[in-house]
Amino acid sequence: MAKDNGPSQVDIERASELREQVAYHLHRYHVLDSPEIADTEFDVLFDELVALEQAHPTLRTATSPTQRVGAPPLSQFEKVQHVRPMLSLDKATTRDELEQWMRRCRNRLGDAEITFSCEPKIDGVAVALVFEHGELTLAATRGDGKEGENILANVRTIGAIPLTLETSTPGAIKVPSMVEVRGEIYMPVKRFEAFNAQALARGDKPMVNPRNGAAGSLRQLDSKITANRPLTMYCYSLGGVKGEWQPKTQDEVLRVFAGWGLRTNPALEVVDNLDDCLGYIDRLEARRDTLDYEIDGVVIKVNDLRQQQRLGSVTRKPRWAIAYKFAAQEATSVVEDVDFQVGRTGAITPVARLQPTFVGGVTVTNATLHNMDEIARMDLHVGDRVMIRRAGDVIPQIAGVISGQRPADARRIDLPKGCPSCGSSILRQGEEVVVRCSATRDFCPAQRKEGLKHFVSKLALDVDGLGDKLIDQLVDGGLVANSADLFALTHQQLAALERMGAKSADKLLAALEAAKQTTLPRFIYALGIREVGEATAAALAHHFGDIEPLYHADAEALEAVSDVGPIVAQSIVEFFTQSDQRKLVLTLRQAGVHWPSIDVVSMEDLPLGGQTWVLTGTLDALSRTAAKQKLIELGAKVAGSVSAKTTVLVAGPGAGGKLEKAQSLGIDILTEAEFIALLTQYTN
Repeated sequence: MAKDNGPSQVDIERASELREQVAYHLHRYHVLDSPEIADTEFDVLFDELVALEQAHPTLRTATSPTQRVGAPPLSQFEKVQHVRPMLSLDKATTRDELEQWMRRCRNRLGDAEITFSCEPKIDGVAVALVFEHGELTLAATRGDGKEGENILANVRTIGAIPLTLETSTPGAIKVPSMVEVRGEIYMPVKRFEAFNAQALARGDKPMVNPRNGAAGSLRQLDSKITANRPLTMYCYSLGGVKGEWQPKTQDEVLRVFAGWGLRTNPALEVVDNLDDCLGYIDRLEARRDTLDYEIDGVVIKVNDLRQQQRLGSVTRKPRWAIAYKFAAQEATSVVEDVDFQVGRTGAITPVARLQPTFVGGVTVTNATLHNMDEIARMDLHVGDRVMIRRAGDVIPQIAGVISGQRPADARRIDLPKGCPSCGSSILRQGEEVVVRCSATRDFCPAQRKEGLKHFVSKLALDVDGLGDKLIDQLVDGGLVANSADLFALTHQQLAALERMGAKSADKLLAALEAAKQTTLPRFIYALGIREVGEATAAALAHHFGDIEPLYHADAEALEAVSDVGPIVAQSIVEFFTQSDQRKLVLTLRQAGVHWPSIDVVSMEDLPLGGQTWVLTGTLDALSRTAAKQKLIELGAKVAGSVSAKTTVLVAGPGAGGKLEKAQSLGIDILTEAEFIALLTQYTN
């Protein structure tokens, strides 16, 4: 093989020319969506550049278009600080809320004339890109708003994102020495669908939806995987700048971005009043299903950047911007039947069985109907075609009946004449919309079973190995009537049950014995008092210190407890007024159920008092249940979904939609390791 003496001047000039041509055509294809040459012609240019760089590695620059194929896998993402915080947005869903926001802006700015920029709110992943002297040097996720993860290796693989900024139009602003560009990385709908079709053809698992697909693609430690994902980006704001350019308005920022080769959404409009803003919202929502990207609303900003500075921000949210949120994603389905389920408190809940329907990334087969009043309000019949909505993109709901499509054999939905489980009469108490079985747990098998399942659940006494089917066997066989009976079970009784045997009986008896050692908050929660969840049980335990003061307390004393209002207080009083409940507590204590003493203290005074935490993803060092219990013991409330009220999100591997929402809201996010360290700090 001949020795390579380095590239000739001709090679150097040709490589430079090819880089420029390839970059130009990539920009035409990915950013302008207006290619000038066929794919085969582009491939000839690209392949020639690859061949030159392979023959002469010194010609290969960091910003060469050939470097978008991905870098060696990372072990983890490094943390980076944002030039300035990436704030989340307050939201509006009605004309009145939007009008109030505009009025607040005008009041703070006095008599100044205000215009507003309106842009589609892309449902993707927010990122910040830093260009130094025109070269892309950093790409970061939102993270906690102040600090994100460096995903530069992954972002470099996205064709729509230039590796260098250039002044591509006459008279364009010169690229400054440093500029931070912010925007949304997403998957176009058509490319997402094509990717999933190819994945299914290969026998691979498809992505759930474009948003999750984009988030998962950007969190790949191997950027070669990201390079094969159909990602693109719209740039929507300026994070920071060093240089002579000092833009005056939001629309100027986007015009300059476009002049540098960055991709911006052409749907931007500037308006000067509420009606024009609402007109833009209506037009965009009408086009929502025709767009090749998913949106969940409109972002409205005060257009003048100096006015934005004057308005400032509050609690991680700018006063100068708001997100107008569209209605939750919807689809249609057919009600095939309605079942009535009996809970541990006797509440009877109608549940619609639906024709399987794909809504917002999941297949929905049933939806709660809440109560009979809701059914009457909608005039719902079995057989109706209905609109399904995933409220908050989580809980399936029937939004309404589609009029004019009721079949001739549609059936009216009537409340059962008696409890579906025991046949007892059904009652509605006071002004409650919920109807309940009139029988107690002693008589109603469904209540008894659900009460026992609650008693042995993870957050209650946590009896390992005592599952739903076994509880059904014990109740149906007449071996257990209440929770105290569990501790009277014998080896002979258990071993005789179907699919049990001697070893399984021994394990269950050992688990029951271990469960006798519990905590007062767990015991109170295990009793299954209506309206008393884990957080309220913990508050009651810390306030009263033991079970006897609790069941002697009247409503006034109970309402002195944090997190306890009149309804909860009345529910507790009614529970302990029943002699059989006090007798059950005594029997459980006599059976050996016990707990260590607990300090009498307000929950607000505990280390995490007043905070709301959410857990998501996989937790390796600590189970989800154990983590939740420790948080409650420290005074926190643990919620199942992320909202503006969330204080902290703990995100383990595999975190998805909750992590994205927390990032969009600017909520503090901890890894599992950081979470464990925090727990250790408080428990040592």
